[in-house]
Amino acid sequence: MRRFVWATLLAATLLPGCDQQRIEKLEEGVATEADVRRQFGEPATVVEHADGSKLLEYPRQPEGTTNYAITIGSDGKMSSLRQLLHPANFSRVQPGMAQDEVRRLLGKPAKVWNFPTKPDESTWDWRFQDGQQRKIFSVVFDGEHRVQSSHSTDDTQEAQRG
Repeated sequence: MRRFVWATLLAATLLPGCDQQRIEKLEEGVATEADVRRQFGEPATVVEHADGSKLLEYPRQPEGTTNYAITIGSDGKMSSLRQLLHPANFSRVQPGMAQDEVRRLLGKPAKVWNFPTKPDESTWDWRFQDGQQRKIFSVVFDGEHRVQSSHSTDDTQEAQRG
């Protein structure tokens, strides 16, 4: 068990560095989908659009602090590579926004909470890095799957490790 904990901590520490090395090998407008898959592996999700473009999702949740969205244009070339978990995207989450809009904006959450005492509510959490501080961005959805509220807190799991 101790080896598993250390391996998990090591992977969480090294993963951002590995991702940066992968990103540096990819150039927008030049890299192909095959190049992206060679660097990042198989995506967690592929969304194919009517125009022939694709969105490849590479979430680093639940232990990581990034979610990557890589767009492959209809020409087969990478047109964008974005890290989704940052303050500008969090500020776009507004009350009344649909759950699927939030999912497209932030990527796959680290954790989804459903509480028996609040059957008409669910909460989605994403881990992210704010400077040197690990934090959690949470979105509370109502029974109609619309944003009720959102907020950021310190990552208590990180505090327990330290």
